Amino acid sequence: MGGRKPTGIAKTVLFVACIAWSLLQLWYASPLPFKLHVFVLNDTEMRALHLAFALFLAYTAYPFRRASPRKRIPIADWILAAAAAFCAAYLFLFYHQLADRPGQPIMQDMIVAVLGMLLLLEATRRVVGPPMAIIASLMLAFAFAGPYMPDVLAHKGVSLSKAVSHYWLSSEGVFGVALGVSSSYIFLFVLFGGLLEKAGAGSYFIKVAYSLLGHLRGGPAKAAVVSSGMMGMISGSSVANVVTCGTFTIPLMKRVGYPAHKAGAIETAAGVDGQIMPPVMGAAAFLMAEYVGVPYAEICRNAALPAAISYIALFYISHLEALKLGIHGLPRAPGATTLGRLAGFGMTIAGTILLANIVYYGLGWIKDLLGSGAIWVIVPAIALAYLGILWGVSKQPDLEIDDPNAPMLTLPPVKETVLAGLHYLLPVVLLVWSLLIEELSPGLSAFYATMSLIVILLTQKPLLALFRRQENPLSRMQEGWHDLVQGLELGARNMIAIGIATASAGIIVGTVSVTGLGLVMSELVELISAGNLIVMLLLVAAVCLILGMGMPTTASYIIVSTLMAPVIVDLGSQTGLVVPLVAAHMFVFYFGLMADVTPPVGLAAFAAAAVAKADFLKTGATAFFYSIRTGILPFIFIFNTDLLLIGIESWWHLVIVVASAIIAMLVFAAATQGWFVRRNRWYESALLLLVTFTLLRPGFWLDQFYEKYQLQPPAKLFELAKAAPPDSSLRVRIEGTSLEGKDVHKTVLLPLGNAGDGRKRIAASGLMVSNLGGDIEVMAVGLKSRADKAGFEQGFKITGIETEADRPAKEWLYIPALLLLLGVYLLQRARPDDASSAPRVASA
Repeated sequence: MGGRKPTGIAKTVLFVACIAWSLLQLWYASPLPFKLHVFVLNDTEMRALHLAFALFLAYTAYPFRRASPRKRIPIADWILAAAAAFCAAYLFLFYHQLADRPGQPIMQDMIVAVLGMLLLLEATRRVVGPPMAIIASLMLAFAFAGPYMPDVLAHKGVSLSKAVSHYWLSSEGVFGVALGVSSSYIFLFVLFGGLLEKAGAGSYFIKVAYSLLGHLRGGPAKAAVVSSGMMGMISGSSVANVVTCGTFTIPLMKRVGYPAHKAGAIETAAGVDGQIMPPVMGAAAFLMAEYVGVPYAEICRNAALPAAISYIALFYISHLEALKLGIHGLPRAPGATTLGRLAGFGMTIAGTILLANIVYYGLGWIKDLLGSGAIWVIVPAIALAYLGILWGVSKQPDLEIDDPNAPMLTLPPVKETVLAGLHYLLPVVLLVWSLLIEELSPGLSAFYATMSLIVILLTQKPLLALFRRQENPLSRMQEGWHDLVQGLELGARNMIAIGIATASAGIIVGTVSVTGLGLVMSELVELISAGNLIVMLLLVAAVCLILGMGMPTTASYIIVSTLMAPVIVDLGSQTGLVVPLVAAHMFVFYFGLMADVTPPVGLAAFAAAAVAKADFLKTGATAFFYSIRTGILPFIFIFNTDLLLIGIESWWHLVIVVASAIIAMLVFAAATQGWFVRRNRWYESALLLLVTFTLLRPGFWLDQFYEKYQLQPPAKLFELAKAAPPDSSLRVRIEGTSLEGKDVHKTVLLPLGNAGDGRKRIAASGLMVSNLGGDIEVMAVGLKSRADKAGFEQGFKITGIETEADRPAKEWLYIPALLLLLGVYLLQRARPDDASSAPRVASA
C-alpha cells in the first residue's frame, strides 16, 4: 500500500484505518444517520474526518524518501501521522467553539492551522508528488507576498490571521468544495470501482473484449482499447487503468507483431482516454457538476459523445497500424464459426441495448405508476434477475484470464463469456436507476449501488456452489467475505492520493479567491494573445498541459479549472463568442489530462513503457501522436457545442451530430496515420483534414458568406424575451465599467426560464433594468441569480440583442465534405495495393 509494505502491528493498524475510513464513508452516505439520529455529520465535520484519515494514511503508507524503510514505519512518521490527523480533525473536535468565533482565531487555532498546512504540504509531496506541493507552496507565498510582487501581480497581501481563517478554519480553502466533493461523492465511486475489481469485473471486461475482438486484424490492440474503455468507466486513475489492462494487453499486442513502443502507446492512449469516459471521468465529473452548477447527469450527457468518438478513433488507429504492419488476429476457439460469432456478437449488442431500454423506460414506467412504492418492485426484480443470471452462469465454467505469455492463446466463445459476468452489471443498473429515474444525489446513488455490489461479493460464490450442487456451499461465503474486506481496503487505499490532492488543491482555490489571481490570469492571457481567440485557446491549452504534468486527474482538473476556465469564458465573450461554462471546463479538463501522455513527465506513458519494456520517450511521443485526436476535440466543441449535445432539438438532429462526429474522427485518424484505403499521398492527407474540419465545424464556411446573427435594438428586449421559447436564452451585448474598474464590452447569454411576459421573464432571471428613451440600463442584479452568473453588473448598458440570422442550415456543408471523402476513396482504390508490408500473423 503506497510505497510501504509494513508487517506486524503496523500492517494491522493501516488495515484497520482503511476499513474504518470506508465504513465511515458508507455510514455518511447512507440514510441511516438521519433514520436513527445517531452520529449525524454535517459537511464541514465530514470533510475534517475525511482529511484526517487521508493524512494519517499518507504518513504511514508513504515513506519520506526512496531510501526510507519499507517494511516498518519509523517513530517520526507515527508522530507526524497523529499530528496531521489531529490538525485535520480539529474542525470536527472543536466545531462549536470555532462557530462561536468566526474570523477571530485564537493562538491555539493559529498553531494548529499553521502546523496542519505544513503537514498537508509534506503529505502532498509524498503522495501526489513534488509538482503539486511546489504549486501549492508558491500559491501560499503569493498570498503573503502580494505587496512585494510586480505591478501586474501585486495585491494588498494576506495577514497570518486572515490566512488561518481563510485556508484552514473555513470552507474557502483546504476544506472547500473540492474536499467536499471528495468526501461526499468521489470516495463512494472509487470504493464501488474497487469492489467491482475484487468481484472479478476487471477480468470479465478484458475477457469480453478479447472474445469479441481478438480474432480481428490487430485484435489484441482493439481489445485493449475496448477493455480500457470499460475499465475507465469505473477507474479514477489513468495510470491504474494502464497497469490493470496493460499487464495483459501489451504482451499480446507485442506477440501478434506490434512494436513494443506502439503496443505501450496504444494502451497509454486508451488508458488516459478512460478518464474522459462517463460516469466517473477520473472523479472529475462530480467536481465539474459542483463548479458548473448543473446536475451530475447533465455532465455525463455532455461528456458522452466526445469520449465515445475519441475511443472509436483510437480503435480505428489500431486497425490502421495493423494494416500498415500486416498484422492479423489471434486464433479462434476450436469449433467457432464466423456465423456463430456474428450471431453471438449480434445477440450481445441486442441484449445490451435491450437492457439499457429496460432500465430507462421500464423502470421509469414503474416509477411513474407506483411513485415512492416503486422501490418495493425494483429491488425484488433485481434480486430475481441476479438469481436467474447466476443460475445461467453456474452452467458454465468460471472465467479465467489466460497467460498472455503462454505458447498459445485460444479466444473464448462470445456468448458464454458475456453471460458469465452479466450479474456485474446489476449494480450499474441500480446506479443508473437511482441517478436518472429516482434523481437521487450521486453519493446516495453510489451508496445503494455499492451495497448491492457487497451483496454480490458475499453471495455469488455460495450461490454458484449451490446451483452446481457442490458440497457445503456456505463455506464459500468466507471467500466472498475476504474479497469484501480486501475491496474496502483497496477503496480506501486508492482514495489517499485523491483526498490529499483535493485538500492541497483547496490551497490554490483559496489563493485565487482571496487575492483575485483569476482576474490577473485573464488579463495576462488577453495581453499575450492580443485578443486573438485561437491564440488565446492555444495559450490556455499550453498552460493546462504544464499545470497537469505529474498530477492525478482530480488535482489537475481543480487547478486548471480554477485558473483557466474563467479566462476562456471571459475572453470569449469579449470577442462575441459565448462559451458555455461546461464547454470551458471540458476544454481545460481535456488538456490537463493530456499531460499524462505528454513527454517528458507523462506518468501513464511511463507505466506502459515499463510493462512493454520499451523506451519511455519513444512510447510517450507515439502515445501523444495517437492522442492528437483527443486534443482537437476541445477546440471543436468550443465553437460547435453540438458535440456536447447542447442545443440538440430532435432525434434526427442527434443522429446527424453523432454520425458526422464519428465519420470526422475516423477520417482524422486516417489523415494523421497516413493510411486510408492505401498509404496516403501528402495531398490526400490534406484533403482528409479538410473533410474532418468541415464535418466537425461546418458553420465556419457559412460564417465566411453569411452573418450568423442579426443585431436588434435594445428597446426590443422585452418583446424578444416574451417571444423566446421556454428555458431558452437571449444573446445580449453589454458594456460598462466592472467593479474592478475595467471597461467591459462583451456578449452574454441571459437564461429566461419558463414562458410568460417579457418583463417578468427578465425579472425572474435576476435582472432589473430601466428603459430611458430606448437605452436599457441595468439597475440591479440579484446575487447568484442567472443574470449574475451570466456576467451582468449594476450600471452596465445593454447595447443590443443578437437573434439568429436567416441563412442555410450548416448541415448542408456535410454534402460537399462527404463527396470529397468519396473522391479520395475512389482515388486510392484506383491505385495498386501497397505491398510494402509483409503480413504478420499471431505466433503459435
